[in-house]
Amino acid sequence: MAVSIHSSVPLQCAVEVYDEADIVVVGGGPAGTAAAISGARCGKKVVLLEHSGQLGGMGTLGNVSVFMGVGNVTGIYREMVSEVLPDHLPQSHEGSIWPQYSPFELRHYLNTKLEREAIKVYYHTSFVAAAMEGDTVTGVIANTRQGLKAFLGRTVLDCTGDARVAQDAGVPIRTGRSEDGLTQPMTLMFMMQNTGKPVKPYLPDDCYYYETVDELPQGRNLYWERNDNGTLLVNMTRVKGNGAMIEDINFAEKESLRQVFSVANYLQRNGFETYVLSHVPGQVGVRETNQIEGLYTLTENDVTGGRRFEDVVAQTNYEIDIHSPDGRKGTDERHVSGYDIPYRCMIPISVKGLLVAGRSISATHVAMSSMRIQATCYALGQAAGIAAACAIDDGVDLAQVPISRLHERMQEQGVKFLK
Repeated sequence: MAVSIHSSVPLQCAVEVYDEADIVVVGGGPAGTAAAISGARCGKKVVLLEHSGQLGGMGTLGNVSVFMGVGNVTGIYREMVSEVLPDHLPQSHEGSIWPQYSPFELRHYLNTKLEREAIKVYYHTSFVAAAMEGDTVTGVIANTRQGLKAFLGRTVLDCTGDARVAQDAGVPIRTGRSEDGLTQPMTLMFMMQNTGKPVKPYLPDDCYYYETVDELPQGRNLYWERNDNGTLLVNMTRVKGNGAMIEDINFAEKESLRQVFSVANYLQRNGFETYVLSHVPGQVGVRETNQIEGLYTLTENDVTGGRRFEDVVAQTNYEIDIHSPDGRKGTDERHVSGYDIPYRCMIPISVKGLLVAGRSISATHVAMSSMRIQATCYALGQAAGIAAACAIDDGVDLAQVPISRLHERMQEQGVKFLK
């Protein structure tokens, strides 16, 4: 940890209001993009702030370019699959799919889609602080290429994945598993390409020479191969740490890249002799950081018991999938038959004017391991955008949005729930 003779540095300044909207969405991952689209389709002016230069979250930034299977392909997620991966679209929303996709094509698709929805996207715009009036979030301060700017909104949606806005606004936060606060480890997924001829394995001097499967970071082979173009998507690195912590992410970015070269070298010696390392994303993939304290906390029993809720906003049957937080090999994988996620999980305690969508909703460590996947985050984001519009239209707090009204407008946008 850095050592300083000062414990803090005061900062006080006036920040120019750069834009105002009905809905300000912070974070352009699956939850944020869906929230922006659904809010705009409710007739609201929406701006979306994204800290990187691309939308899609880990699906594009981290090369997590496979949609893990869920038992309810519906709403904006279903619409996306129909437009990007039409060959994988199930006939009914009850189908379960596991399609691999191009992160480059998805990046372009999302840019175009949000343009067509008249959503203003601010790239390279990083959250700094919540703007507050009493206990109500009224906007955010962000760092842009032109310095600090304010973006004000009638409702703010925290889709950062780390609950950054909520935490700064004073919402209590939980991190990792209850006994020690450890989070699931990080992974840098990468691609290899079949050249059709033997290649010379490459291994930098400071990397690892893996002899057997047991020596690999996860102790297993985990990859998806596309027969149509010879692409291999590899998910086999593992770095202990919390991706929301400065020193942990500093270490993970370097260590995960070492493991990429090491795993690729292992594969080139064990069945993939004609494959070269073809794509390494610009940042490590983060599975878990912070969870808000919401009006309801999704629990392990809710997930394993298939619980249904009157205020359901998303459904999934993705398995409990816990990569060992202590960094050891092995993964806790348990079948899940299907369950609901209630709206109350997105409503933080303590503050108004704010909804949280995506992996940092109010959920326990075990429950979060199931609901964190991209398809579910798209569903949660769509619900958040519609709920924000309902609150504005009806002049009520987000916690007071009538569920019947929310469900009606979700249905208008193609959302269907399994009974």
